[in-house]
Amino acid sequence: MSGRITVDPLVCHGKPCIRGMRYPVENVLEWLANGMSTGDILADYEDLEREDILAVMS
Repeated sequence: MSGRITVDPLVCHGKPCIRGMRYPVENVLEWLANGMSTGDILADYEDLEREDILAVMS
């Protein structure tokens, strides 16, 4: 697991999240599966970084 993907039982019920923030990996995967591009996600969620999205996809 990338250092960008974290698991903390106190954040999002212990689901894998991006950098300890409340962005579960499963949500990002759903956004991508539903046709959002990396650029779309980054525009909508300004605290995410391109490397976060790449970590989710790897």
